[in-house]
Amino acid sequence: MHKVKSKPATRGKKQKIRLAIAGVGNCASALVQGLDYYRGGHTTEGLLHEQIGPYKIDDIEIVAAFDIDKRKVGRPLHEAISALPNCAKTFIKPVRRWPLKVKMGPVLDGVSKLSQTFPESERIVVAAEKSVDIAEELRKTRASVLVCFLPVGSKNAVEAYAEACLEAQVSFVNCIPVFIASDKKWAARFKKRGLPVVGDDIKSQVGATAVHRALMRLLSEKGAAPVSTYQLNVGGNTDFLNMLERPRLEQKKISKTEAVQSQISNTLPSKSIHIGPSDYVPFLKDQKQCFLKIDWVGFGGIQNGLELRLTVEDSPNSAGVAIDAIRCAQLAMDKGIGGALDAVSSFSMKHPTHQVSDSEAWQNISRWIDQAERV
Repeated sequence: MHKVKSKPATRGKKQKIRLAIAGVGNCASALVQGLDYYRGGHTTEGLLHEQIGPYKIDDIEIVAAFDIDKRKVGRPLHEAISALPNCAKTFIKPVRRWPLKVKMGPVLDGVSKLSQTFPESERIVVAAEKSVDIAEELRKTRASVLVCFLPVGSKNAVEAYAEACLEAQVSFVNCIPVFIASDKKWAARFKKRGLPVVGDDIKSQVGATAVHRALMRLLSEKGAAPVSTYQLNVGGNTDFLNMLERPRLEQKKISKTEAVQSQISNTLPSKSIHIGPSDYVPFLKDQKQCFLKIDWVGFGGIQNGLELRLTVEDSPNSAGVAIDAIRCAQLAMDKGIGGALDAVSSFSMKHPTHQVSDSEAWQNISRWIDQAERV
């Protein structure tokens, strides 16, 4: 475990995790609701880790939030998470009144041009405001971790937030498929500054990629030989709308395909594997439906097949994973551990620096937490 000088380690009285959020969309809505749902420890059902190091969910304090939609910018966070075009399911009400308003972030490539042809109720409507200085806001609010929930394909915007974190000495948790933690140059820059970075592309608790990976690994371990597979996903949230613009999907498809290919001994040729979003269905809202098919050759050269349909609420399905990644990033900050957190990323992200099986990832993150606590 690489240890470098960073911000002073937490000593004595435990500090709060001062969290900043980039992108107040459906994922942010699920996370903010989750902080209240598990508040006080009255239930732990659905949590991956009740405690990481000294940190429980109650120790996360939101201090800053950034977005570009005119229906969110300038509004209190507890109102913004329910503003259009958000459609995440409400699972706790009322939501705590956080003492902050959403600030205007940089637009850059955060909005797909194609999405602007759809009704305003379904798409992002850019506010006519100038972006605040993100690094200055992070310093002013004394944020220690920034979690990135920007739309798929927002490469320039994600990199702008990563730059702001480097400038303001804030750790970065990148939940979208823009390669930061898994990019050697970016990881080296965070390591040089003594800042943890976790990424890229958040996994769901039990989602399409997790199920696909598990089935492909099962076949491999049983001596079967996968010959072709597809994973088609449809949904009705803003991310699926943005992904209608196919050029924005380049890194998303790489991320999801590598996550599945890594689980089999002989990778499939590109013509025999297709993984990625398929279409936008508005009435599904935040519900995601996955259609999965795998064909394989078994004993005697006999071909077999499997077809599966999975239905999940998309944003809550990844919120708990993000909360774990945030707490790990803070623990690393406390201990002066900088650079890409490989064990944390392989557990929580689809495109970490190193791909491992999900069972191995669980063992690795448990071991990492134990080691970090002893540093």
